[in-house]
Amino acid sequence: MKKPQIQSQKLPLALSFDDVLLVPQYSEINSRSEVDLHTKLSPNLTLEIPLISTNMSTVTGVEMAVKMAELGGMGILPRFEPIEIQANKVAQVRTRVGDRVADEKNQKPIAASIGLKEELRRAETLVNAGATVINVDVAHGHMKQNLDFIKRVKSHFGDKITIIGGIASTAECAKDLYKAGADSVFIGIGGGSICTTRIMTGCGLPTMDSVFRIGEVARRLGKSCIPGAGIRNSGDIVKALAGGASAIAGGNIFAGTDETPGEIIEINGKKYKKYEGSTSIEEKKRHIEANPEGKSASYTKHIEGVAGLIEYKGPLNEIVENLLAGVRSGFAYCGARNLTELWEKAEFVQISAGGIRESHSHDILEIE
Repeated sequence: MKKPQIQSQKLPLALSFDDVLLVPQYSEINSRSEVDLHTKLSPNLTLEIPLISTNMSTVTGVEMAVKMAELGGMGILPRFEPIEIQANKVAQVRTRVGDRVADEKNQKPIAASIGLKEELRRAETLVNAGATVINVDVAHGHMKQNLDFIKRVKSHFGDKITIIGGIASTAECAKDLYKAGADSVFIGIGGGSICTTRIMTGCGLPTMDSVFRIGEVARRLGKSCIPGAGIRNSGDIVKALAGGASAIAGGNIFAGTDETPGEIIEINGKKYKKYEGSTSIEEKKRHIEANPEGKSASYTKHIEGVAGLIEYKGPLNEIVENLLAGVRSGFAYCGARNLTELWEKAEFVQISAGGIRESHSHDILEIE
């Protein structure tokens, strides 16, 4: 019997958002308002801003999806509920968005997630209800089952819809997803603030490292990619876009706003809203309640997420406005008027632990 080979050579380095900075470049931009943030996710879909609210039950419901579309981005409705309920939400978003939001090809950014088990039934129902974007939501995208399913979705709908595959961490995974028919891929395993996948499984890659790996492939193939784990601020967004992403999907950065599902909870004079991982015990129990025949009791035995409270943030438009101000400023520092120029001009450096500390406010007692 052959003995297992133990890896003793030096391991490759994988970098996170905090480990890198962008080098400021010569700029002829006089104002942040000169920066154009339009981004193309597929031949049929262009967003005015590179922001997407992720498909989590405590982040994106009808209100969030509508508001994100009105602001120029997109919200993705989650899949862990009966098909008819999800389709009804898609129809509500389509009705409320109406003719106010559309790109140059008049495709509205109405997005919803599906899994593998419903095959094409859920996708067809959602598209008939008005969805223009289908996200095949799988925790580990580099599985034959997932690739085969995306091929079927692409074969069935052709270019009628935009297909977002995932989740990918490596260039090889992204290549296979694109080949299967995905227009875009979600990036990031285990980097979210309420995700414990890396701790539970020992697997994953820092999201920024995955962006470097996949961004180059996406640009070369004329596709797009969307990091959706661990984005905390406008600086992370700029780094992700400069690394090759076409947009980012946010959970934590949008959680706690007025438009997220759920009530405001007040504790000791402070306001909060619930924020729960899709594979937290609380969420999985709700999945079973919504689909008792499709989920067994063992479904709750393996948990890769947590649930908690996040400080109430107020209206979404204020959060988005602040994020975009920082993003536009980042583009200006790089001398880039648009995303294509950012890809061309971006120069990254790796920084030390001292550089990370220096990047944050320090040596001062901050006054709130």
